[in-house]
Amino acid sequence: MNPAPRFIPMNLKKNLPVVALVTAALLWGTSFSTMRTALLVLDTWSVIWLRMVIGLICILPILPRIFKGAYQKGDWKILIPTVMLQPCLYFFLESRALMLTTSSQAGIISSFNPLMVTFAAWLFLSEKITWQNWSGLFLSISGVVALTLFEGSQNNATNPILGNFLELGAMTAAAANMILIKQLSRRYNPWALTAMQLIAGTIFFLPGLKFIIQAPGDIWTFKLIMTLLFLGSCVSLGAFGLYNWGISKVRASRAASFINLIPVTAIIMGWLLLGESLNAIQCGAAGVIIAGVILGQGRGKRNLVKCNNILELHDIRNNGN
Repeated sequence: MNPAPRFIPMNLKKNLPVVALVTAALLWGTSFSTMRTALLVLDTWSVIWLRMVIGLICILPILPRIFKGAYQKGDWKILIPTVMLQPCLYFFLESRALMLTTSSQAGIISSFNPLMVTFAAWLFLSEKITWQNWSGLFLSISGVVALTLFEGSQNNATNPILGNFLELGAMTAAAANMILIKQLSRRYNPWALTAMQLIAGTIFFLPGLKFIIQAPGDIWTFKLIMTLLFLGSCVSLGAFGLYNWGISKVRASRAASFINLIPVTAIIMGWLLLGESLNAIQCGAAGVIIAGVILGQGRGKRNLVKCNNILELHDIRNNGN
């Protein structure tokens, strides 16, 4: 008997997690500029609450299908920290950072995130990291440090040092969240985890509703509404959902490497939308970051194949039971 026809070619199917991770990174990179645009009109908590609500409304139709008996006794001990780290702590810190620093700076600070995730994956998930991975990550970090130290004119940045520090805190929360998501995705639907994050964010940032009620009606321009719809549906739901799904399919350290696409996107969008610029030294530092990303892409292929084989064997055994 011939096998059933495949609607998705095998090569494309294998690359779908990569496509999801790249798309998520590009959406996140774009969000820096659009978030700052919204913060010019609305209060921080109001913007984030609206993002959560919009994302939650978009995912409501599929909630019954994705929430199926994955919960086990005691899971709340890991689920609560997961959703508190991201979106709650992450969004709170990042939104504050974007009020103090430029979107380009904030985007490049996010290069710290892959290093944090890679180290945590090695420490807690026993993922094997090659010398090339480490070298690329540290090269990227050196570029981030240079870009921050040699910043020239602070265009639209009231306190870049504090803003960058808060962005670093946001990246730490995000890194911890990614490790927990990787663990939970063994049993939970990644989109169910995304829905839990949206629910937690809606509750945590509920105080933002007060400002929305008190805000004058003339602030609700077409531009603001479209910005909020983009942030809620494409970033809060789309980017986080795609990344959660992608990280469930590949190693956490590999998924983290795609975060390095965010700075490039942030720089381009900061220039296009906000008129931000980089001086010569910062451009060189950005080049160092990109070089580090390229260097860090080298990964032990045999280890990856071995890891995939182990996961497939584990799935076969589970299906057999």
